[in-house]
Amino acid sequence: MFAGIEEVDWASMEHAYGPADDVPGLLRGLASADPAEREGALDGMYGAVHHQGDVYACTLACIPFLFELVVDPAVPDRGDIVELLTSIGGIDLDEDDEEEIDEDEAEGAANYAMAAAAVSAGAGVFFPLMADEDRGVRLSAPLALATLHDDPARVLALLRERLAVEADEEVRLALVEAAGRLALRHRPLTRPVADWLSRLAAEANPPGLRLAALAQLARCAPRSLPGDVVPLVTGLLRQLRTLPGPVGARPRGAEPPGTAAPEAAPVTLLGQLRALAAEENAGRTAPWTADLLRTLHVGLNDRIAERTALLTDQLHSPDAWQRIDAVRMSGGLIGGWRGAYAELVGLVGEQLTSPEPKLAEAASHMLEGLFGLAAPAADALAARVAADPGAWVREWADGRTTLGSAVKALARLGDARALPALAAALDHPQVPYDVGPGVAHLGEAARPLAGALRRRLGEVVFDERAYDRAGPLLTGLTALRAGEAAPEVLRVLRGTPEFRGEWLRTAALRALASFGPAARCAAPELRTLVRRPGTAEAVEAAGALWAVEGDADAVLPALIEGLTTQDVHARRAAASALGPLGERAAVTAPRLRALLRHEELWLRVDAAIALWEVSGRAAESVPVLLAAWEQNRHVRVRVAECLARMGPAGAGSDAAHVLLAELTSVRRHNATDGAYGSHDTYTDEKLLVLCRRALLGNTGKEPT
Repeated sequence: MFAGIEEVDWASMEHAYGPADDVPGLLRGLASADPAEREGALDGMYGAVHHQGDVYACTLACIPFLFELVVDPAVPDRGDIVELLTSIGGIDLDEDDEEEIDEDEAEGAANYAMAAAAVSAGAGVFFPLMADEDRGVRLSAPLALATLHDDPARVLALLRERLAVEADEEVRLALVEAAGRLALRHRPLTRPVADWLSRLAAEANPPGLRLAALAQLARCAPRSLPGDVVPLVTGLLRQLRTLPGPVGARPRGAEPPGTAAPEAAPVTLLGQLRALAAEENAGRTAPWTADLLRTLHVGLNDRIAERTALLTDQLHSPDAWQRIDAVRMSGGLIGGWRGAYAELVGLVGEQLTSPEPKLAEAASHMLEGLFGLAAPAADALAARVAADPGAWVREWADGRTTLGSAVKALARLGDARALPALAAALDHPQVPYDVGPGVAHLGEAARPLAGALRRRLGEVVFDERAYDRAGPLLTGLTALRAGEAAPEVLRVLRGTPEFRGEWLRTAALRALASFGPAARCAAPELRTLVRRPGTAEAVEAAGALWAVEGDADAVLPALIEGLTTQDVHARRAAASALGPLGERAAVTAPRLRALLRHEELWLRVDAAIALWEVSGRAAESVPVLLAAWEQNRHVRVRVAECLARMGPAGAGSDAAHVLLAELTSVRRHNATDGAYGSHDTYTDEKLLVLCRRALLGNTGKEPT
């Protein structure tokens, strides 16, 4: 084994962390008899040689040696190596990807192509591995063949043949998953794969296999799903709950419930991930059920009513793990798709009283991301917050603090019942960073907290952590427009340290701007800052000075200078600050008009909005705003807010067409497959409100 490994000039190659001269040691480590050494070697392969899916020259050089390891029955954990080869060779670049590649990425793309060719050329070795004595190998080989081999019909035939003789439950599921992957890669096989999967789902097979077949049908041929897919799936879940004991062998690296924990925590990232998976799966009857259901939900896509019905049934399950899975998947559904979710959210709220800590925590965390959509669970959240003051503030190992998820969810609803928890957080030695946004969502209901915010801001020490301490307090005071705190904010403005000082000064200036005339004591300081033209700080100070004194002549020179600086952030701040001046800033219209052609999209948007505000004419601005709407979905809220202020969009206008298209889409505008931002649902719901307002005018009836 490893013949010729020393002849490779590893030192001339690099991986993610430098010279690749350590790669021979990693390859030998994969064959070690010591499990810890094997794990460390595999961790090194993923962490450096195949870092985040990248393929380097040294990755290509490893492929022949990895194949040697895979076919040697004396090597332990060969299934891990099969998975590594599948990952290295399984990256497909479609035509769209190839068109987007620039010169700097060309070498990487060439490496991907060479890796795919090299691994596919040797993929025939995976055929005999389908019947290997090592269960881990049999788990990994089906997907390797489906992903890499260039004879899909032969692969499908073998998958069907192996399913008839394979006894291990999880390996059988892997065979079905591979069939779905095969159909996705080779569309001519979709019909035969779908027919086979349909038969597996309909026949008297074990419930796990039938569920797997339905999940893969949803993935590769959703139109082939039976019409009664929801009752069929819920029935299978009930059958799975009645199965005695753990179903199927545990995954590699996972220990059964009751097994003593290892003496030392895993030192590799791979080991930590396996430990987390083991902890997650401990006690589950069929731990693979969650993955099958996630696959099914992805396949059902925009069939929201069916997905909601399925999750509703899961949330009534006596199995706490099925309810945990349902809570998590509910978050994914609501975060990606628009719909009527009141009943579903209410059921999630009911989980807050569960004696199972993981279920209650999953529910509060999910509700935290819903903001106003969590209203059906408001009473349940308030009860949980009141019952557990010890969970109001969460302390992390690194010293940071955050609000507990139930407190945050209740505050994001604007529910005054969160007030005691926020008050307690303000008394904590380390004020949580999310207290300020919590106060902002409560609005006037949080007015009693203004005194505590002032007091804590007056105690801030101006060291390297000043922004972390003062930032949340400034956010809260800004939201409350607490002008009585102007002296404390002025102290921050004067005492800001160099480290992250720009952020802190900006936050202080925006707080003073929100106070308006109540911050008159800060006017001399603001005038001094305004006389430093060409900087973002001068622009922010000008905006604050206008809010405090309303003297256009005093601030226009700084704002005009801000429009011409090379700093894009300063230009954007200047454009935004000009809007409140209205026609008093009409002299800036030519400069704003010139910025409508700037290469920076967000600056074009800010300039278009400001141009309408200072000129009162929308004809030039609207086309720029609508073009940006199509180019970048993240700009839509800002554009819709401006369109709403312009008044009802005329019937048949371009703006009305765009707004109607958004309102009739069931997909959230910012939804991304496999990713979810903490404010995505809130932002999308805000967009919908603004679109309705822009179409119909401000009726005063829309939720905010």
